[in-house]
Amino acid sequence: MTNLITFSAQYLYLFEMVMAAFYFFLQPRSKQKSIIVLSVAFLPLAYVVAQVIAAFYFDPRPFVVDHFTPLISHAPDNGFPSDHMLLASAVASILFVYNKRLGAIAWIMALIIGASRVFVGIHHWVDIIGSAAITVGTMWFTKNYLMPRLMKSNFLSTLLKKDYTE
Repeated sequence: MTNLITFSAQYLYLFEMVMAAFYFFLQPRSKQKSIIVLSVAFLPLAYVVAQVIAAFYFDPRPFVVDHFTPLISHAPDNGFPSDHMLLASAVASILFVYNKRLGAIAWIMALIIGASRVFVGIHHWVDIIGSAAITVGTMWFTKNYLMPRLMKSNFLSTLLKKDYTE
């Protein structure tokens, strides 16, 4: 069981990336363009928001606070937010916009990744929940505020040749 948790904490996000890539390449060109535009707007924004919050909130890693050796070696830096969970939940959020079922599967994978990182001793639950909250909030902002404004620009409308809200 320890090996499965360790594997999930370190490598499961790669399977989520592969799943997202397969989904992307199986889509028609117009949907691929839409996914790219959303991703280019959302991913950097989620990362910047996470970095800004991390600059104001420091959460020492569990192995530093409780003086134990984690199952995965890690630098004793700020644990908030979890980068693995941030990436996994960001990919899950993008997939969920375009395919609810696949997005739900990706969210389950993201939660497994987050829980595994807690169980191996390199994150607290606040790091995991914080990462998920950052991506959900940033996706909401991107989808409901940023994308409609970007779609009003002639460049993106021409690029996508379809309304974003489809």
